[in-house]
Amino acid sequence: MASVDVVDETFLAVPPGVVAAAFASPASWRAFWPDLDLDVYANRGDEGLRWTVGGALVGTMEVWLEPVLDGTVLHYFLRADPAAGPLAPRGARREVQRRQLDAKSVALGLKLTLEDGRPAGCPPAG
Repeated sequence: MASVDVVDETFLAVPPGVVAAAFASPASWRAFWPDLDLDVYANRGDEGLRWTVGGALVGTMEVWLEPVLDGTVLHYFLRADPAAGPLAPRGARREVQRRQLDAKSVALGLKLTLEDGRPAGCPPAG
């Protein structure tokens, strides 16, 4: 079992294609996860991406975009181990918490940008 196992879900009130476009460029990956080297092994279009992970961590990562109601649930999965080797339990907990906060920061940043001030109860643009 990976020592860093992160699962996150966030609802964005925009269609999956809009969210997928935010992940389309490798430059965006570097902005979202600057210490990770990502290599796509499954590009699922509007359903998301799957990567192998190198750099600070070694493992796999996925962004799954699920159409729900008038928007998208952004599912994020990261399963990896530190490239430098195993962490002590306390260090592993800190790394998991850090990666959880990073995942939520990416999701909420996209929510803020992509929803672009959309009032509650109004259909999404796009």
